[in-house]
Amino acid sequence: MTDAAHVHAAHDRRGVYGISVMSELSGVGPQTLRLYERRGLLTPARTGGGTRRYSEADLATLTRISALIADGINLTAIGVILDLENRNAILAEQIAQLSQMPAEESPSERVPEAGYPSSA
Repeated sequence: MTDAAHVHAAHDRRGVYGISVMSELSGVGPQTLRLYERRGLLTPARTGGGTRRYSEADLATLTRISALIADGINLTAIGVILDLENRNAILAEQIAQLSQMPAEESPSERVPEAGYPSSA
């Protein structure tokens, strides 16, 4: 990830919206937002006094949750889906980083894994 992408990602995760503003932006009631937090679907930042602060990333997650609910998926399954999507994004980022690394050895120099015969 580039420096600009890191800055953008950090900005997206900075909690700036209170619960009433998030409710207004998303169309989801405050009690439902609290329910999603209890279920682990949303994790807003907290101020020193404990006030919830939602970010742009939370708003995107909430939009995804709303779409899944509209498709008839229950909250437990939504938690699994969000977790898998998050893991997939992390793996995609790791693949992108690895594909940018210079090759350290050619394929013919690689040592075969234990238990697999060499094709050479």
